[in-house]
Amino acid sequence: MDANIIYWNVDPVIFWITDTFPLKYYGLFFTIGLLLAFHIVKKIYTKERIPIEHLDSLFIYIVMGTIVGARLGHCLFYSPEYYLNRPLEIFLPIVYINGSYGFIGYQGLASHGGALGVLIAIIWYSKKYKTKLLWILDRIAIGAPVTGAFIRFGNFMNSEIYGKPTNGNWGVVFQRDDLILRHPTQLYEATAYLLIFSVLIWIYKSKKTINDGFIFGIFLVLLFLARFIIEFFKENQVGFEDELILNMGQLLSLPFILAGLITLYLNRKSRP
Repeated sequence: MDANIIYWNVDPVIFWITDTFPLKYYGLFFTIGLLLAFHIVKKIYTKERIPIEHLDSLFIYIVMGTIVGARLGHCLFYSPEYYLNRPLEIFLPIVYINGSYGFIGYQGLASHGGALGVLIAIIWYSKKYKTKLLWILDRIAIGAPVTGAFIRFGNFMNSEIYGKPTNGNWGVVFQRDDLILRHPTQLYEATAYLLIFSVLIWIYKSKKTINDGFIFGIFLVLLFLARFIIEFFKENQVGFEDELILNMGQLLSLPFILAGLITLYLNRKSRP
């Protein structure tokens, strides 16, 4: 066995809570990622002497925006024809097979939909509680890459969203699917997100005075540029992407990169 090759065959289920309800690594890592991001932003609120009660309410908005946005994103971006004909399967963890519904859990979440859902949730929160939107986005942006990294760790445990075959003498063989040596793109993304977190926290802790929105703009550009590049090494998620020059993940990343560049431009123009 080559020391540079990992043969990956981990069961996605940690254990069964009941006969029909499993505890999976993906859900566990998703939860850990959200809690770690909450802890990071909580430390920022404490440092700036902002009442933590404000963050507790915001956290609920973000969790709901993440789940709803990620689910709708998967259903509408990648399989609209299927889910529009089966709307119950969008919102309920069921699937219709052989004339009856069966519980399968929520299988299918899209990170771009989750990002959009979080943004909408924060805008809603900002208007309701009359808080500066860009100020909130800057602080949430610092913790968000950590959540993204742990979601990709969960994808790795699920042996999903993996990369294209690699011709090198290193990589991962996801034995639950095939025996092909592949790029572990889940780990590429997770590593990139943790590096982006390091950059953002460094910017925040630097002594330089920056306008609201600067960190958020950097976050959008770096995170979705990393996603855009890594997509070149990733297998397409659905068949119709094979007909596209850029896959769906790349096409959905472009508006976020553009939004980040516009945010940085406006931020620069507004400096004294």
